[in-house]
Amino acid sequence: MHVSTSAPAPVATASRRLRWRVVDIVVASVIGVASGLIFLFWNIGYLGPSALLQPLLPGLQGLLDGPWLFAGVLGALIIRKPGAALYVETLAAVVSALVGNQWGGFLTLEAGLVQGIGAEIVFLIFAYRVWTLPVAMLAGAGAAIAGGINNLVLWYAGSNTSFTITYLISTTVSGAVIAGLLPWLVTRGLAATGALARFASGREARARV
Repeated sequence: MHVSTSAPAPVATASRRLRWRVVDIVVASVIGVASGLIFLFWNIGYLGPSALLQPLLPGLQGLLDGPWLFAGVLGALIIRKPGAALYVETLAAVVSALVGNQWGGFLTLEAGLVQGIGAEIVFLIFAYRVWTLPVAMLAGAGAAIAGGINNLVLWYAGSNTSFTITYLISTTVSGAVIAGLLPWLVTRGLAATGALARFASGREARARV
């Protein structure tokens, strides 16, 4: 009796596609550390713009959240593996916390974890198969919404309805554009140079040419 061995192939292929390799871990770690250094600059850099926006409309400072949200989306778009968004965003927060900032180490780590989960959920919904611009922007918005709710609970407790709505809309827009659109553009740019040749994101770019 002949027993076919072809059926498990799709499962095996899917398993290889989602399994982390050493190169995935290394590159994700590099992205996380580099993003953490950008966080450090923005920890100080946002103060001036924030002072200008808050008097215009309380809650509008949410427009400045995007630079703290991009790491997870960028990592996921490049690595394309489950957990990439969570890992990279959290690692970036670890770097920011270790060097020190005005929010304290634990709360910085907690914020990174929450924001990473927000982005990760979006990629999970699409089964880690869709890496288009709309999905990237949704992931950026997801990180922003998760982070925004977290901030409202920890930092803006007791805020009125007007502030809450303005802040959530502002941070979501910032997340979609700065943490969604920009990482997507960066990924495409890197892929076009051949720097991502060992990743599906790079091979996809070559296939488009």
